[in-house]
Amino acid sequence: MKKTIIKVNDLRKVYHVGEMTVNALRGINLEIFEGDFAAIMGASGSGKSTMLNILGCLDKPTNGQYLLDGVDMGKLNKNQLAGLRNNKLGFIFQSYNLLPRTTALENVELPLYYNSKVKSKERKERAIYALGQVGLADRMDHMPNQLSGGQQQRVAIARSLVNDPVVILADEATGNLDTRTSYEIMELFQKLNDDGKTIVFVTHEADIARFMKRNVIFRDGRIQKESQVIDRFNASKLIEALPVEDEHEL
Repeated sequence: MKKTIIKVNDLRKVYHVGEMTVNALRGINLEIFEGDFAAIMGASGSGKSTMLNILGCLDKPTNGQYLLDGVDMGKLNKNQLAGLRNNKLGFIFQSYNLLPRTTALENVELPLYYNSKVKSKERKERAIYALGQVGLADRMDHMPNQLSGGQQQRVAIARSLVNDPVVILADEATGNLDTRTSYEIMELFQKLNDDGKTIVFVTHEADIARFMKRNVIFRDGRIQKESQVIDRFNASKLIEALPVEDEHEL
C-alpha cells in the first residue's frame, strides 16, 4: 500500500470581506499518495488556489485537518511551519519568482540557506545536481534575464528539488509558456514523477491536466469530480509530433 503524503479531512476556509462571507472551501476530503501526479483543476473562484495555499502552509484552514507526511499542520507554530515548509515542500510558480540579480546556481541554492545543517560546499553541490536534473548544467552562471522563459521555469523546478521535498506543489507552471516549451516542461515533470517524485499541479487547462495521472476538479469550494486519467498524454511523443522549428524557447 502506498504511503499517504497529504491527507485532508473536512477542510474549510472562510474569508470575511467587509460584511460579506466567502466560503472558499466547503469540506474538502483528499488524499495524495507517494508517487502521485495529481492535477487540481477548476475555474477562477473554484477554491483551487486557496487549496494550494493551505497545502503549501502559506494559509491556514478555518476548520478541518491537514496532515503532511503524517504531521498535523494545525498543531505547529509559525516557526515549526516555516521549517517544515522548507524541508518537505517544493514550490513552483507561474511567474518563476527568481531573484533577478542572482545566477541560476544561486537561485537554486536559496532554500538551503535556511537549513543550518547544510554547509556551503554541500549547498553548492546539491544545487549543481538539481540544475543537472533539469538539463541546465551549462547555464548555472547565467542571470535570469539571460535565460528564456522555459529555462527560467527549469531553474525554478531545480530550486523546488534542491531540498529533496516529499511533494512538489506547482501553480500554473506552464501558464506563461508557448506550446512546445509547455510540453518540454511537462516532459520534465513526467520524468521527475517516473523517478518517484510526488507532484500536485494546479491548472485550469484541461490539456495540461492530461499529462498527469489523476485529476481533481474543484467547483464552488467543493471537489466536484475525482478521476484517474485514462488517455494520458506522453509529453515526449507530443514533442516529436510538433513541427520542426529553427528556434524555440529551450
